[in-house]
Amino acid sequence: MEISIGLLSVLITLAIIHIVQAQEQLGFISLDCGLPKNETSPYTETQTGLSFYSDENFIQSGKTDRVQANLESGFLKPYTTLRYFPEGIRNCYNLSVEMGRKYLIKASFLYGNYDGRNIAPVFDLYLGPNLWAKVDLQQVNGTQEEILHTTTSNSLLICLVKTGETKPLISALELRPMRTGIYTTQYGSLKNLFRMYFNKSGSRLRYMKDVYDRSWAPFVMNEWTQISTALEVGNSNAFVLPADALQNAAMPTDSSAPLTITWNLENRDDQCYLYAHFADIQDSQANDTREFDILLNGQHLYGPLVPYKRNVNTISSGSGITCKGGGCNLELIRTNRSTLPPLINAFEVYTVILFPQSETDESDVGAIKNITSSYGLSRINWQGDPCFPQQLRWDALSCSNKNMSMAPRITSLNLSSSGLNGTIAAAIQSLTQLETLDLSYNNLTGEVPEFLGKMKSLSVINLSGNNLNGSIPQSLRRKRLKLYLEGNPRLIKQPKKKFPVAIVSSVPVAIVASVVIVVLFLVLRKRNSTIVEGIHLPPRTSTENDTFANKKSKRFTYSEVIKMTKNFQRVLGKGGFGMVYHGTVKGSEQVAVKVSQLSTQGYKQFKAEVDLLLRVHHTNLVSLVGYCYEGNHLALIYEFLPNGDLKQHLSGKGGISIINWSTRLRIALEAALGLEYLHIGCTPPMVHRDVKTANILLDENFKAKLADFGLSRSFGGESQESSAIAGTHGYLDPEYYRTGRLAEKSDVYSFGIVLLEMITNQPVINQTSENCHITQWVGFQINGANILEIMDPKLPKDYDINSAWAALDLAMSCADSSSSKRPSMSEVIQVLKKCIACENSGIRNNRGLEKT
Repeated sequence: MEISIGLLSVLITLAIIHIVQAQEQLGFISLDCGLPKNETSPYTETQTGLSFYSDENFIQSGKTDRVQANLESGFLKPYTTLRYFPEGIRNCYNLSVEMGRKYLIKASFLYGNYDGRNIAPVFDLYLGPNLWAKVDLQQVNGTQEEILHTTTSNSLLICLVKTGETKPLISALELRPMRTGIYTTQYGSLKNLFRMYFNKSGSRLRYMKDVYDRSWAPFVMNEWTQISTALEVGNSNAFVLPADALQNAAMPTDSSAPLTITWNLENRDDQCYLYAHFADIQDSQANDTREFDILLNGQHLYGPLVPYKRNVNTISSGSGITCKGGGCNLELIRTNRSTLPPLINAFEVYTVILFPQSETDESDVGAIKNITSSYGLSRINWQGDPCFPQQLRWDALSCSNKNMSMAPRITSLNLSSSGLNGTIAAAIQSLTQLETLDLSYNNLTGEVPEFLGKMKSLSVINLSGNNLNGSIPQSLRRKRLKLYLEGNPRLIKQPKKKFPVAIVSSVPVAIVASVVIVVLFLVLRKRNSTIVEGIHLPPRTSTENDTFANKKSKRFTYSEVIKMTKNFQRVLGKGGFGMVYHGTVKGSEQVAVKVSQLSTQGYKQFKAEVDLLLRVHHTNLVSLVGYCYEGNHLALIYEFLPNGDLKQHLSGKGGISIINWSTRLRIALEAALGLEYLHIGCTPPMVHRDVKTANILLDENFKAKLADFGLSRSFGGESQESSAIAGTHGYLDPEYYRTGRLAEKSDVYSFGIVLLEMITNQPVINQTSENCHITQWVGFQINGANILEIMDPKLPKDYDINSAWAALDLAMSCADSSSSKRPSMSEVIQVLKKCIACENSGIRNNRGLEKT
């Protein structure tokens, strides 16, 4: 094949350009988030020349999509695709970086109505264990967060955290290594506020015009004059500004006036860093002089400055500065001896952003990753920093938290009932600060390793319920070490000892018999108690065993719980008892699974709830599908109610609808019916003890069902003494709190507070108000006799005023401080039915009434 000299020259030139671009982009990370697998990766973005890669190798989770077709033409290609996260709370990118290197990090987000729902998401963006930004795409269709940050390890975690009902998303993620010695700070990182160069008709500058891929916006005010040059401008300092920025400048049209730039900080107390770039590009006479001072809010910042002739000079603030009231005013003022006005070519402002929480110790992170890899573990919530933030900590760990500036250390690892196979992973010994290790109820084989005995911090080791063999290392037979080995039939728990035959044969028969009796007593005692991680629970009574044994059809194994929740993949929420996960049973039936590690308090609440729900059934009580009670694992499996709890709907957070007045009345009635059943339909009658909006759940049709019966107690007659006060602050009956005497009217009080919340949507406790409790606030408002001042202002004003007043009167009577003045739940139900009838009747009194 013959190739012409001209074509060969073109091919060589293109190859050289490609090699040069690849070298210039050395260290760049450019991820097109959501780029489909069937599209080319990498590809070259035509406007910038940047090479973008698919993000699929940098994150474990999420689904891909793209913005609506009619919006694609308005954005560069990397921003038209996206990755969104319908599962899990925290989803993280893990990027390899150079430790101690400063990077420009850009995260871009474009909703583009990709899902056709027109509900833009709101979520948090984290850098490792620290909050970086709150992303609110309900305010803007697309946004970008940019920081200059020095890495503290060889990996960088960038995480999207769900904060409501909407799904986080990301369009592009870009990292650019910066030259050492520029954009230095005394502490913290720098968040880009703005970056501009002075050109009226210019376009935004990015790579390849800016070697660091900083984005420069053109800007010139009306009272300024733009000047330009076609000559080359020296660009010798480390900031390496784009040539287009240096070949343009702005100066005041009135040569005697200052050049003034003003801006506002997002938060008035923010510290900011300024970087101003100057090069005198104007042709001038030999006797002309350009000299000016730089002032910030009237205070001298630098000067006098004589900018270099066609060569860049960068002036920075050197340290973080604040602007009083959050308003900043930079002035360039010519000196008395200057014959020319001041000028400026480019200007950057950054605010300080603090990332105070240190990342988890790198050796601990490496160890836990190796352990995860050894056992093939995969949990969607095991992303990001293992220890922080605390509310997102990996569910199998506990960590030290002594000092935010110190790297947290992993102190507890609980992989009980996790389906582990193989031997005990050698990587565990790298967790040098580990105090508690629980590997119980797995399928581990092999010997108990010697290294466990050499881990000096370990004080509790639980290896029960495995298939370990061999003998126990001598190093593990030390004092103050709690070692649990039950359920390993092949394990030799005591070393063989040889006794002289003469001594054995001379032991009296009576002593042998005594020893046998003592041993039998200890064995039986051990069988009737449970010891888990140093927690000694009371022996199970025959009544308890009967309760559970008689309902075997409702009982699930822990492995079944893991299977039904897909290894605890989707978190629904968190309560006092433990985490709640979504699950399915029988292939399609959706359930909510509440899981807790075993503790004395957790066991009591668990038993109370199981005992109650196994024997009571009502359409307005959440149904118990089953339970798990295995080893140190407790789980309650309920019917799944897709509309969450009433509290969420009243708040309207996360895009959840604010239910109308007639629906609120119906929900109140249904909750009251559930309580009435507990009070008079059960044998013995029950008191819920924790009635609140968070414990009223709603099904797909907004039908209300009471939930969370862990604090429920039976009562006889009018009242009885309760062993311990229980309930939620604000909803707790003050008379019950004073006397400790438990009665059904305690639930009536709590229901009254719930009804007041539904009417007013005011907080139950408001520390900023003089009338801090909701009953005080309503009592004060009632004096004004204006129902519109009391009703939830978010409600449409189409409700019936009479039904509103009747419901308010009922709520206040329920919340009376004296239980004798409160109605029964049966009486409450009758009043609520009348309210609903009034609301649904043809008579619409005062509908549409607005305050003038």
